[in-house]
Amino acid sequence: MTALRKSTLRTALLGAATLPFLSGCIGGMVGPNYHRPKAIISAKFKEAPPPPGWQAAAPDLAKMPKGDWWTIFNDPVLNDLEERVAKSNQSLKEYEAQYRKAAATIDSIRAQLFPTLSGKFSFSRNSEGSSTSNTSSGVAYSVSRSYTSNTWTTGPSASWTVDVWGMIRRQVQEQVAATQADAALVANMRLSYQLQLAQDYFDLRYQDSLIALYARNVDLYRHNLEILQNQLDAGVADPTSVLQARYLLQSTQASLSNAHIARSQYEHAIAMLTGRAPAELTLAPSPLPETIPSAPVAVPSMLLQRRPDVAEAERNMEAYNAEIGYEIGAFFPQVTLSASYGYSGNPLQQLIQTATRTWSLGAAASETIFEGGSRSAAVRSAEADYDNAVATYRQTVLAALQDTEDQMSGLHYLDQQLALQNAAVKSAETAVQVSMNEYLAGTQIYTTVITAEQNALQYQETQLSVRQQQFLAEVKLITDLGGGWTTQQLPSKNSLQTDNPLLPSFIQKDKNGN
Repeated sequence: MTALRKSTLRTALLGAATLPFLSGCIGGMVGPNYHRPKAIISAKFKEAPPPPGWQAAAPDLAKMPKGDWWTIFNDPVLNDLEERVAKSNQSLKEYEAQYRKAAATIDSIRAQLFPTLSGKFSFSRNSEGSSTSNTSSGVAYSVSRSYTSNTWTTGPSASWTVDVWGMIRRQVQEQVAATQADAALVANMRLSYQLQLAQDYFDLRYQDSLIALYARNVDLYRHNLEILQNQLDAGVADPTSVLQARYLLQSTQASLSNAHIARSQYEHAIAMLTGRAPAELTLAPSPLPETIPSAPVAVPSMLLQRRPDVAEAERNMEAYNAEIGYEIGAFFPQVTLSASYGYSGNPLQQLIQTATRTWSLGAAASETIFEGGSRSAAVRSAEADYDNAVATYRQTVLAALQDTEDQMSGLHYLDQQLALQNAAVKSAETAVQVSMNEYLAGTQIYTTVITAEQNALQYQETQLSVRQQQFLAEVKLITDLGGGWTTQQLPSKNSLQTDNPLLPSFIQKDKNGN
């Protein structure tokens, strides 16, 4: 527990019994004021600068389109899909609804700052009777009489719990910060779903490239099988060569079918992310792009302003800090003011009688004298929540740094790996051609050709896999840097305390207004 919070608690306990302190605290709030703790962050990225020539062409993160980070890939299909995620993803709408609920809760808490006004009206109609006895003329008889009366009771009344110590304002502060955290959560989940879609999209394009690769090899192996079959029919080839060519063709056809299965699953996943049934989405085949855009330039300090998960953790710290003040306020007496004015009677009979009008003014203060230490325990619990939020914030920043460093180093070494893999593919393709010529010349058996073709196909698959990993690492790095989002897009504290706060710009409506 910090010395500041201990001092605040001691002041609360000692000042609760003094009237001068009461007048001095009106308009203020008990409890510690929020100051953002320092994050554990480096001055620069360990894996930066990137390889020579890479940084010079890299876009500036600050100049990226806000939120539209995927446009750097210059893919119209991807652009359309990503825009649909923000508008139609149903999981994202769940988080947006939670944000709106949190924003509405602010108003319900703020309402406690104002007096509660109420009015009453009642009406009653009563019947009363009486009887009298008469013995005149020596005959006894009684006379009964009855009459009715109407009574109206009306009048307003008001009560107000004065927020002398700022308990309600601390609750408002806590809820405002929590709502901002929910807004950051919406932005983070939107970024997460858009990242997932981009990954699925490039995985699908990788499968398109694999399908094209397998299809080319299936045609090649089928042609080779026809040649060997003709040679066998002519008596110049052995049956083993034909069987080897056939199983190579069949295994490649099986790989082709498996690639089609994977592609279908990615297409279905993309449909779900864009809020559509799988039957409503069909993407035309297209291979992975030949070039990959350069990653944006950034420094670690930008993560504090551009990552929504970091912003969420930071807003949670202020919310828990306000909770401490609210719990400290429980040590102080609660002051309540009340007033009422009313009328009771029959207005037709007592219209000008002031005795039928009533009014009252009152003030009361209540204080818990003994509660067995529950209030002190509540303060300690709130302080533990705050300390936990601080640790979560710092850990979130460290995780952001790790993610970013991972992708930077990955892009660096994937670039080197791709260059080596391209050379290996060329060598393997040359080996296939040489082995086939030697087989046709009768100096090699067909097993040598099979081995060369299998190696070439494996190297080509690895080549595509490296390119796929490059795109996935690029997408992850851009989103690890926040994807162009900034904390300036969070709703301000003032806007959240209006009667109808506007939705943040990153919360979008679909064409149906949902």
